[in-house]
Amino acid sequence: MALPDILKSKLRIPVVGAPLFIISHPALVLAQCKAGIVGSFPALNARPEAQLDEWLAEITEDLRTHDEKNPDFPAAPFAVNQIVHRSNKRLEHDLMMCVKYKVPIVISSLGAVPEVNEAIHSYGGIVLHDIINNRHANSAIRKGADGLIAVAAGAGGHAGMLSPFALVQEIREWFDGPLLLSGAIATGRAILAAQAMGADLAYIGSPFISTTEARAGDDYKQMIVDSNSSDIVYSNYFTGIHGNYLKPSIAKAGMDPDHLPEADPSKMDFEAATTGAKAWKDIWGCGQGISAVKEIASASNLIARLEQEYHAAKTALCAA
Repeated sequence: MALPDILKSKLRIPVVGAPLFIISHPALVLAQCKAGIVGSFPALNARPEAQLDEWLAEITEDLRTHDEKNPDFPAAPFAVNQIVHRSNKRLEHDLMMCVKYKVPIVISSLGAVPEVNEAIHSYGGIVLHDIINNRHANSAIRKGADGLIAVAAGAGGHAGMLSPFALVQEIREWFDGPLLLSGAIATGRAILAAQAMGADLAYIGSPFISTTEARAGDDYKQMIVDSNSSDIVYSNYFTGIHGNYLKPSIAKAGMDPDHLPEADPSKMDFEAATTGAKAWKDIWGCGQGISAVKEIASASNLIARLEQEYHAAKTALCAA
């Protein structure tokens, strides 16, 4: 399982912070990178689109300054998530911004497009494509993606239905490149388990929602702390694509989380779904692993906890 240097060096633990719609912004990304994991954000979080230029300039310059001041402890690289779906009218502009700033890692979602991969490869960047099944994984690699993010059952936001054991095993039958695993990973022990299954890195999102740097409301953060897996509902009602959401946020919006209608995926409009009346600013995405989140803490403190748990789990496993 050969990893490109960008995913091997500078990482404190084998973790990529997943891009969180609305929530991830420069403050969180920079905190993640400086603490030693890949930080990321969705390009669509920068609104209006001109703000993406500003965000990329800020992140690039801040990380450069950090590395100059801390040559022995350089920051991890950052990533930008691009929604590669026909309803994303900003894709061309946002991709141009990634090329302009030579974004080290691009995470592509909701479609595999060779032209996106070629644009990122033009300056030496890599593309990781998120998938929910083996067929999508094959398609992504055929179209030029460098690695895969297996989004298994239990992941926050748009999530698949397959067990991580099944999904990783099927992918590893034919693919030996970079493989990340997403789905209810919220402890250091779970990070180690992802590697034991065959993944190279863990892809962690929901625990970062309750960090102090996250651009989430205090009530959202507290709901993460107060909830567990029984408070999650899997539905395609809000965007046309199935995902996991916090039941209390749905109830708060005046809907019955246990009796949500099915949406028509063919009529999905990602831009409208994420900016309209049913936007994720009101209906809160979250994965099933949140019972491990006990407090609102800084991103650096969360990463320190994960690191301690990860190394303790390795020690305990070796001693068994």
